[in-house]
Amino acid sequence: MSAALTLGKPEHLDRVCSLCEAFHAEAGITSTDEARYAGIAPLLEGSPYGAIYLIGPPRAPIGYMAICFGWSVEFGGLDAIIDELYVRPGVRGRGIATEALIALPRALAEGGLRAVHLEVDRENTAARKLYSRAGFAARENNIFMSRRL
Repeated sequence: MSAALTLGKPEHLDRVCSLCEAFHAEAGITSTDEARYAGIAPLLEGSPYGAIYLIGPPRAPIGYMAICFGWSVEFGGLDAIIDELYVRPGVRGRGIATEALIALPRALAEGGLRAVHLEVDRENTAARKLYSRAGFAARENNIFMSRRL
């Protein structure tokens, strides 16, 4: 099975929303269909704030990554956060997520991005190993903090 990445387009909305619903259910994230559509649709329509990449064949994706763009003085320019990464449970353990996490930064660097960040639960050792294999490193003196508006 391939971890080929395809930039999501408006015609992928239903597929991505279905994958996102599965991810949110698995992760215990409370969300509504309306909220998912509102968060995903602009990224598929070419919003300058981010993008969605389908993992696997676009007609039947096995996962997705939601990328949100920002700016970092520290890293010297455009950066991105991998906001969500999901691979269907039935195909996990085959290196698909690792392959996607290695391919994405290469593609983003070609577009001028200087850094890619992600958030991971400190207790999720499997995810931390996955991200380490893909070249991500913890910044031990930093913690990701949020304030809902």
